[in-house]
Amino acid sequence: MTFGLTSTLLDACTLGVVSKEATYGYDLTQKVKASVEVSESTLYPVLRRLFKEGLLETYDEPFDGRNRRYYKITSKGEDLLGLYTEEWNNFKAKIDGLLKGGENSAAQ
Repeated sequence: MTFGLTSTLLDACTLGVVSKEATYGYDLTQKVKASVEVSESTLYPVLRRLFKEGLLETYDEPFDGRNRRYYKITSKGEDLLGLYTEEWNNFKAKIDGLLKGGENSAAQ
């Protein structure tokens, strides 16, 4: 991908994936990697930070003789995801306008 992924955008992507269903770290990494370049070593600290900030909660379930940690979005996380989604849509509309020759499609 040509464009960089900021930490805020990575937070938004992570919250977006987890908002659909609780998921474990490796699965989340694969879902995010399907759209953007990111490594597991980048995502696990993001998950820990979002958990620490109260945006995600965790629970463990047994899998193949060991525990697998699942992440689930909290209501605080859903609120922030809504804000991120709104801001992303506004930003995307402005950039789309610029890429089309300077039209401000967000103002139309």
